[in-house]
Amino acid sequence: MHKIKVNNQEVEVVRKDIKNLHLAVHPPDGRVRVSSPLLLDDEAIRLAVILKLHWVRRQQTKFKGQDRQSIREYLTGESHYLWGERYLLNVIYHQAPPKVEIQNKSKIDLYVREGSERDKREEVLQEWYREQLKAGIPDLISKWEEIIGVEVNDWGVKRMKTKWGTCTIEAKRIWLNLELAKKPPLCLEYIVVHEMVHLLERHHNERFVALLGQFIPKWRLHRDELNEAPLAHEEWEY
Repeated sequence: MHKIKVNNQEVEVVRKDIKNLHLAVHPPDGRVRVSSPLLLDDEAIRLAVILKLHWVRRQQTKFKGQDRQSIREYLTGESHYLWGERYLLNVIYHQAPPKVEIQNKSKIDLYVREGSERDKREEVLQEWYREQLKAGIPDLISKWEEIIGVEVNDWGVKRMKTKWGTCTIEAKRIWLNLELAKKPPLCLEYIVVHEMVHLLERHHNERFVALLGQFIPKWRLHRDELNEAPLAHEEWEY
């Protein structure tokens, strides 16, 4: 990968074994990336970007106006999300092991011991998010293994700052971003399928896009929904 300048706009260029040029603007800050055929030179890429600059600027403006969560302090009254729905956090002190419960589809009750510091409250809630996410993944993988015709040997959940998911092809293992527990369920399914399709096609090339479109015809809508959901203070992207 290398970078070029187009009218003061920095553009990442990645050359791949593909037929057509693909231009993308990525959240949260409007990073511009071009996937280019191997033999296309920088001047041709620059011209292609110039012709699309108005579209690039519109996308960047949209991302700048996107809702963002402030840094979470895990205090009563804060907004937190589960499966795309907004909840108010309610911190309850009690002398028993910590736990988390949903109340009336509007509040997340976080039970912790008196004097628990912010990091402990975060740890308890993040573990709860992990449990919610893990509960939904096995059925999705089983469903799509049959449809796609691949087998996932292993999967896991972890916090990632640059990807919503990854796939280790040789081990047939997929990893999913813990933050997906906060996004709508279709976003999780889209990422699961995205990573599983990598077991058929390693690269994000035309074949990969065609396969993804075959399995999830409306995948772009799910991707856009994922990118348009309120962003956490960390700068996640996909």
